Amino acid sequence: LLETVNSLRARGVGFRSLTEQMDTTTPQGEFLFHVFGALAQFERSLIQERVQAGLAAARRRGRRGGRPVAIDAEKLAAVIAALDAGATKASVCRTFGIPRSTLVDSLARIGWSPVLNRQEGGTSGSSTDIDRGTDRTAVRPAD
Repeated sequence: LLETVNSLRARGVGFRSLTEQMDTTTPQGEFLFHVFGALAQFERSLIQERVQAGLAAARRRGRRGGRPVAIDAEKLAAVIAALDAGATKASVCRTFGIPRSTLVDSLARIGWSPVLNRQEGGTSGSSTDIDRGTDRTAVRPAD
């Protein structure tokens, strides 16, 4: 805001606020404008500090921010077992009542893919992999 008003003043344009009765073309108005700007910046810093303190306190209490996980680890393990057994994604979605996009996102998050499933002999996505959040990359077949 200060930069905007200073650039306006450099071009010979004055700033007058009708609600605060402030006119930057006078020394008193310019002083008042700078005081209001400093107070606003101070309040903004206090708000940021309070928000960070609140988030830290919530983390200490065991709270986690963000969107809740759509499929918990137990359900995801059952989904992966069904996929490993040969079920299609569509049938798994119907059986477990989850949207296909949620299934695809959850499988991508843990690194499950049908290619890995075939190469590892059906061991992908075990509950220990899900709990640990291990990342695996898909191996592409040779051309």
